[in-house]
Amino acid sequence: MKQKTDLPDVIPIFPLPGALLLPRARLPLQLFEPRYLAMLDDTLKTDGRLIGMVQPYQAADGSNKLHTIGCSGRVTALSETEDGRYMITLSGKSRFRVLEEVEGFAPYRRARVNWDGFGADLGAEETDPGLDRAVLMDLLQRFFEERGLNTDWESMADADPELLINSLSMLCPFDPEERQALLEAPSLVTRRETLVTLIEYALHGGDDQRVLQ
Repeated sequence: MKQKTDLPDVIPIFPLPGALLLPRARLPLQLFEPRYLAMLDDTLKTDGRLIGMVQPYQAADGSNKLHTIGCSGRVTALSETEDGRYMITLSGKSRFRVLEEVEGFAPYRRARVNWDGFGADLGAEETDPGLDRAVLMDLLQRFFEERGLNTDWESMADADPELLINSLSMLCPFDPEERQALLEAPSLVTRRETLVTLIEYALHGGDDQRVLQ
């Protein structure tokens, strides 16, 4: 049974555009703003050491809103640079649903969250029986060549399905709304299908079409 301290009702929120964290994946972050240094200090005092990564977006009224679904990460590595910045690593734990933002004296944003519906995030690594690795690798090579990107193809070819699909979801240069779709995919299979759709869309000129609209 999960302890209450593992999944608290209120967590600090880091609204970083374009940053995607997924369960069982790792996300390196650099903190230097005073409010986020305060957030880190408070987080390290808690049992779970959880920070919620949520994509922000601008609402029609110009206000800075949060997407409903985010992913929590446990601070598992920490180092300080000579100029006072902190380099941390978040290890993805579980997605959550934002219920409401919590007002208070903290300089950073906090939210009341609900963890229901994301039980699989806390379980064993997911598999993808329908993954055709050869087809995916061919698609990726064309996408990376078009974008001028490099990667360790040998390591990618040997990676387990979850590590492969989640790493690509986090690293590929998608826009924030596309990353949100990858985060909200209910399973590894649907995330892979979404990933393939996004790559195929980009290869067929999707980005150019968005610019021309």
